[in-house]
Amino acid sequence: MENKYQRRQENNFEYKRESKYADDEFIFGVRAVIEAIKANRVLNKIFIQKGMKKELFLELKEALKGEQHQLQFVPVEKLDGITDQNHQGVVALVSPIEYFKVEEIVEGLLEEGKKPFILVLDRITDVRNFGAIARTAECEGVDAIVIPSKGSAQVTSDAIKTSAGALNRIKVCKSDNLKDSLFYIQQCGVRVVACTEKSSVPLYETNLRGAVAVILGSEENGITSDLINLADIGCRIPMRGEIASLNVSVAAGMVLYEKLRQEMH
Repeated sequence: MENKYQRRQENNFEYKRESKYADDEFIFGVRAVIEAIKANRVLNKIFIQKGMKKELFLELKEALKGEQHQLQFVPVEKLDGITDQNHQGVVALVSPIEYFKVEEIVEGLLEEGKKPFILVLDRITDVRNFGAIARTAECEGVDAIVIPSKGSAQVTSDAIKTSAGALNRIKVCKSDNLKDSLFYIQQCGVRVVACTEKSSVPLYETNLRGAVAVILGSEENGITSDLINLADIGCRIPMRGEIASLNVSVAAGMVLYEKLRQEMH
């Protein structure tokens, strides 16, 4: 009878499991996760059991010192739902892609004589929205997507599926501080455009030609005020309906298409 746990690599700590995370690679056990951190494995998230043994937690905490990882403290049932092996109170989800630094991407594009087209996603938390946006971004010629290291959907197998594989083709950058990243982008001569309902400028009146970084905000409360204030210009998508609210992936399609339309005329 086939075992429902299929080994992903020749590592005793890495498995696929028939659960919510069936298509994602994960590592469990304090020592295995610590070694993954030391080896600079790209980890989307680390689940830590609430009330795990103090000595194990201190060992993990020491390994995490100075590192930027998305941590979530969860009840033991959450971890048991991912694996029935001895997880010791910690499970890490491994990213299926390598992330880039926004500085490297922008500098590389400028050296090639290209005008960067960057999409900045401020706290998009729904992984399927993220995947759908990435699919549209790749179709419309976006050079790179920038996401925050914490408080945002990461690249998972579900996101890759929703993106129809676009997340394997478009570069994704993680930023520890979106404000600093946007300031750097501006200093490189890239205009920053915030797509927000708070703007009075209609999308079709906004100049999106040339080097541009477009910001889209979270599903819950849009773009943070710090990023809106930093932007060179804001724009809004005109609407006539009573709901006056669009799904962020739909909004992304409209803004990115408008950029392409302007470039073609």
